[in-house]
Amino acid sequence: MHLFSALALLLAPLATASHAPQHVFSNPSDSQPSSTSGIPSLYESAVQARRILHLNSIGTLSSIFPHNAKDDDTTTITPLPTTFERRPADVAGMAIGLMEYYASCSPFNYDPILLAIGIATPFKNAAAGSNLTLSLRYQLPVDRPPTSDPYLYLPANLPRFSLIGYAERLSDEEVAAFNISGCFLEKHPEASLWTPGNDIHTSWWARLVVREVYFFGGFGDRARISWVPIEMWRGISEEEVEEYRLVGERKD
Repeated sequence: MHLFSALALLLAPLATASHAPQHVFSNPSDSQPSSTSGIPSLYESAVQARRILHLNSIGTLSSIFPHNAKDDDTTTITPLPTTFERRPADVAGMAIGLMEYYASCSPFNYDPILLAIGIATPFKNAAAGSNLTLSLRYQLPVDRPPTSDPYLYLPANLPRFSLIGYAERLSDEEVAAFNISGCFLEKHPEASLWTPGNDIHTSWWARLVVREVYFFGGFGDRARISWVPIEMWRGISEEEVEEYRLVGERKD
């Protein structure tokens, strides 16, 4: 009885939403038109995620602590001074997620650009063999229009997703040819203090080579929850990203 009561509480907001919850625990097939299911197609959901990647510039970067790290481990992608992190031994194999700057820069618009700082935990873990995951969520505009739907703007109903992959260092030629520094600093001007060649930390430009995309669009009766094929993720054009508008965004 307690289980059914809990389910009733969970589904109550969905049942009173603008349309009946036909898909709460599962999404419609990719072939079913969004006009009949009320749920965006997988492709539109992928465009939503690419739009969020374009709009945002800060996310949570997660990595795994290695099993063979020592207290003064200096194994990284490039030689670094000893950092004496004093890492507890029992965190080996555990995940950690920390705030990280990123930028979406051409021609790597689908692979976020990172300013890798050698002393930073995610990049030390990456150098020790960890994959990286960048998690993002949609931030509503301040000037979003009013709505009569009490659930439309709830954080739980807004899209979020994770990009799973690995860090790949960009060559000096790529950095210069694609103006990576200029693109990144346009989003994060204060990061000029940590760009390669600075007097504080060893750093380099990298991109998160995305291998998998997991998208969670919101409530199951109105949003898609699915893995996005990597070919679809990479194939979305910049024109589509620029033209698309998420919930709460005003039309130009």
